[in-house]
Formats: sequence, structure tokens, C-alpha cells
Amino acid sequence: MLRSTRVAGPHGPAVHREGVERLLRSYHAIPADAPVRLAKKTSNLFRARTKIDAPGLDVSGLTGVVSVDPDRRTADVAGMCTYEDLVDVTLRYGLAPYVVPQLKTITLGGAVTGLGIESTSFRNGLPHESVLEMDILTGSGEIVTATPDGENADLFRGFPNSYGSLGYATRLRIRLEPVEKFVALRHLRFDSLDALQDALERISTERVHAGAPVDYLDGVVFSAAESYLILGTRTGEPGPVSDYTGNEIFYRSVQHSSVNHPKTDRLTIRDYLWRWDTDWFWCSRAFGAQNPTIRRWWPKRLLRSSFYWKLIALDHKYDIADRIEARKGNPPRERVVQDVEVPIERTAEFMRWFLDEIPIEPVWLCPLRLRDNGASVDAQRPWPLYPLEPKRTYVNIGFWSSVPVVAGEIEGATNRTIESKVAELDGHKSLYSDSFYTRDEFERLYYGGGEYTALKQRYDPRSRLLDLYSKAVQRS
Repeated sequence: MLRSTRVAGPHGPAVHREGVERLLRSYHAIPADAPVRLAKKTSNLFRARTKIDAPGLDVSGLTGVVSVDPDRRTADVAGMCTYEDLVDVTLRYGLAPYVVPQLKTITLGGAVTGLGIESTSFRNGLPHESVLEMDILTGSGEIVTATPDGENADLFRGFPNSYGSLGYATRLRIRLEPVEKFVALRHLRFDSLDALQDALERISTERVHAGAPVDYLDGVVFSAAESYLILGTRTGEPGPVSDYTGNEIFYRSVQHSSVNHPKTDRLTIRDYLWRWDTDWFWCSRAFGAQNPTIRRWWPKRLLRSSFYWKLIALDHKYDIADRIEARKGNPPRERVVQDVEVPIERTAEFMRWFLDEIPIEPVWLCPLRLRDNGASVDAQRPWPLYPLEPKRTYVNIGFWSSVPVVAGEIEGATNRTIESKVAELDGHKSLYSDSFYTRDEFERLYYGGGEYTALKQRYDPRSRLLDLYSKAVQRS
């Protein structure tokens, strides 16, 4: 078994029931005419939000793993459990969630109701596809159990991408898959975007490269002439491993490959799952954390995304970055933090446009394809609020930075341009960050042909929860 010492293990049903009761008491304490929100101090959302000085839902008792069934390879997990805590428990059994999003403090409930993706998504889809059942606190104050075939199957299907506008998951039962102690890596370099796209499509389909299986797959684009695919293979063979939790930086390590001589590497499974978290992909450079002199003195325990979030919060509160730019005589900057998905055959086209028009690099690539979950889920519209077509491969493209504001341009000009281009290429974008759609555009793209409206009427008839457009675009 794989060992971890960070958490004690599953806390059991009794502790979970106590947490649920605390949640329900907090719901009933909120005035009937007040909106219902989570009372949590942290978030992995990049949308600005209107601050409301009012009590919220107490989810402090819903942060752990309830139980693990290693024989059935399932786990019951509280909705506010972070993936860091979840993984630390499941790795003890040699198991991991089907998809483990890149940042440690993303919660399971958050990944299911919002965005979650990682390098297993080309074979395992998205986090909500490994869910077997959910207990959900709806806007009406009831906790209902949603399964693919039960009386609340409509909520089970409509919950992904609803961002808490239909309810909050208190417990999720998820499938787990076996993992090995190590991941062997190969970094393939490409000098053209078309070659990158061709390889990405082939490997996503065949799940093998140069005779070796590919269990994990993602990539990084630095320029049109320099991009990489990162291939991971599960292995139990002992041997030396790299460490990217201190002075070494993972995304820089992939650049040591050449077109004809791919670099190989090895990580423990835990370090592989969190390889991006240490530097928040490459965003830590904005805080100087990649400067060798500064990094030498930076406490190792603070090389993690949760600490960078605190720095971001300070920047938002005091406009630190814009003040610095102003002193340099520069304009303020527009935040461009997005994950978008385009069909795999449009990847090179989008990337050429992006690199020409948007001054941001590097860019993350992650292929994904919906799982075939059988007849219990509608084959044509399996997840109505998350509009991906079955049997079609997409590539998630992530970019997280900012660009100078051009005087006289409309608010969010760059983000609006990206939204338009993604729609032109038959793609769509995640809603965890700034969006600028009109209501008509948004409802056409994200309301599932009216299914969201019907779900809202059934499970939140008094509109205690903010609707999806208000959350994602109006930033209420």
C-alpha cells in the first residue's frame, strides 16, 4: 500500500451526520428573504464577487472522507473535502480518484459542480463522471439523494456546471482506480503546432506511445516553435525520483527535451498528482517565487497554491499590482485567467491565433473525452449544463495571467475576444473566472436547452440560491 501521514483516515458516518446537522441548522438560521451562500473563507474561483455581510451555510463539518471501500473501489466523501485530504486517504489503499484536479485545495464538491480536469481526463473524463450518487442540499432546504436512475436523476445530470446554483453536495460516492507508487514520465518536444496536435490526437486515442502505455497525458506550449507533451506511465519499479517541491520547478524541467531525444523523469504518485501545485503551474513567478535568490529563502511549506491565493486576495484588496504598474507609468492590467475547451482538431488553429493575439505564455493543454457511462445517462445530452459531445475529443487550454488595458476599450476586452473565438471554433469555456456573455448568449450556451430553468423551479422554487447567470457573469 502507498502510505501518507497527513490525515488520520476516514472519519466515519457519525461524524458526517453531525456535520450535516450543523449545516441544516445554519440554513434555517438564515432569514427567509436572504440569499443562501457558503460560509467559507477560501475559494478557487477567480470571479470577483459582491461581498454580503450576512450569515452563510456552516460547512465546517463537511471537510473529510467518510469511508473507503477498497474492494468495491469507492469512497464516500464530504462535499467540502479537499482533493489533498482525499488523496492522502485513498493512496493508503493504493487507490486514487479517477480525476484529481491540479490544485490541492479544490474540493470534490467544487470540482463536480464546477470545473475539474487533469491528465487522466483523456481516458476518465471529468470528475462528475466518476460519481455514483450524491446527497445535495437544495435551495428549498431539503437534502435529496441524486443517482443516475433515481427520482432525482434530473438533478444528478444537471448538477455539473451549476456552480452551487441548484444546491450544494454534502456527500458524494465516487469510483476510485488503482495506482502504482511511481509515475514514469516522457517529455516529447514539438517544433510545430500541427505536429503537436497530431501526436495529441493519436496518443489520446491509442493510449500508447513508442510501445509503452500512456496513463497520464497533458502538455505545455511555450511558443509556436516550442511545445511539449508530458506522458505518464504507472510503475511500481523502485528507483530514484525527482523532487519539484523545493528549488526545482516542474514546468521548466520539461524544456530539457529535444525533438529527437525526449527527456525521461520519475515522480512518486503523490508528487505527480501535485506537480503543478507547488508553483501554481507557472503563476508563482508573478510573486518572485521562481527567482533563485528569493526561492532559496522562501519557506517550502508556502510553495503551494493556497498561499498564492492569499497573495492574490491582498492584491485585490489593495490594488497592489496596478499601483506598481502606475508608478512605472504603465496602464492597469486586465486579468485573463481562463480554461477553454476546443475540439482537438481545432487545437493548432486556436493556439496559432492565441499566440499571435494574446501576450501570454506558457499555455497548458489537457485532452478530455466524456466516458461512456451506459444507458442510464442520456447518450445525446449526458450532462446538459456541461455541453461536451459524447465520443468527441476536446483539448482544455488553460492560461492564467494578465494583459495591459488599452485606453478606451470596453471592460474585459481581451476576455470577450477569447469568448468569441472559442465559440467560433465550436468550443466553450469554464465559468470559474470572469465571463462577459449577454444573458441570451449565456442561456443558449449553458442552460441546456431550458433544462436548467426546469431544475431551478423544482429544486429552488423560492430562488434562495443565486441563479447561474448571476453567479458567472454578473458576479453577484
